[in-house]
Amino acid sequence: MLARQMKTALQGLWPEELQALALAAGQPAFRAKQLWQWVQVRGATRWEQMGNLPAAWKSALAATHTPEPIRIIKETADAGGTRKWLGGLDDGECVETVLIPARDWTTVCLSTQVGCRMGCAFCASAKGGFARSLSAGEIVGQFQLVMAATGRRPDNVVYMGMGEPFDNYDEVLKSIRILNHPDGLNIGARRITISTSGVIPGIRRLAGEGLQVELSVSLHAVNHELRRQLMPIENKYPLTELLAACRDYTAATKRFVTFEYTLIRGVNDSARDAEELAKHLRPFSCRVNLIPLSPVPEFAGEAPTRVAIEQFQQTLAARGVSVTLRESKGKDVNAACGQLRRQHRLPQPSD
Repeated sequence: MLARQMKTALQGLWPEELQALALAAGQPAFRAKQLWQWVQVRGATRWEQMGNLPAAWKSALAATHTPEPIRIIKETADAGGTRKWLGGLDDGECVETVLIPARDWTTVCLSTQVGCRMGCAFCASAKGGFARSLSAGEIVGQFQLVMAATGRRPDNVVYMGMGEPFDNYDEVLKSIRILNHPDGLNIGARRITISTSGVIPGIRRLAGEGLQVELSVSLHAVNHELRRQLMPIENKYPLTELLAACRDYTAATKRFVTFEYTLIRGVNDSARDAEELAKHLRPFSCRVNLIPLSPVPEFAGEAPTRVAIEQFQQTLAARGVSVTLRESKGKDVNAACGQLRRQHRLPQPSD
């Protein structure tokens, strides 16, 4: 089946790019400011909402551009308030976006690719296969979809959804700068986190961007052999080189790195694993998020017992490592990245 023709998402265009569109169509420059306000500030997703723009110009733009790069296909929610949306894209693909509540704030988890090619053993995104990377407009569009669905702006943004952000570096950074734009949504850079499976060139490049965003790095193992089994990226970017890049990043930016460590019973949750992890991380300022494994049908692993999780956490803390246990949320809504997309793509049983 042929892919549908893609239109350019207005959410991914700078004010200067909108101005170029206006001038090319013979419109005055202030029309670009009006269009930016409609799309980036008011969150308009339909041309008819933009009442002060000339109808002829809107009609011409509609042939090549869209104010609705993503639309809701399905929404699920659990009793704890976690909400997940399966969003349809202009070419018929779909991605997932999750809103996670905390006591005093909410965090939106954005996808950066349709699927993922990193191949991590316990990640549902990889199991669904890789289709393509998202545009900056499709990424920003997810944020605005959540705003429209909830009636409020999320407090924090994490690039931890489907895909590897540094495998789509330019569009991810553009989306961050648009979300952070003072004349737009104005999301504080320190409220934005990029998560990577360990793409070293992306880490080194980000260090020179001058952005105060947070960096999160997935480890999940304390030695080369085990990490290679869980995360094929280890073959290209080995653990020792990854940790060196993280130390350099901290030195260059004066920012903490957060390491994500998914605990899997009998695989990486032993006292020896905790000791080795602490040994790796003590030399520089960082934090560790411990995450009990979320079940994925294609991966046979299980989360450790509560006692084992707490013992692992206590070992790290006793060795001077800042550590937090991140309680798994959203199991009732298939919030592990990629699960909802896979269900949508798989043949559904008949009535």
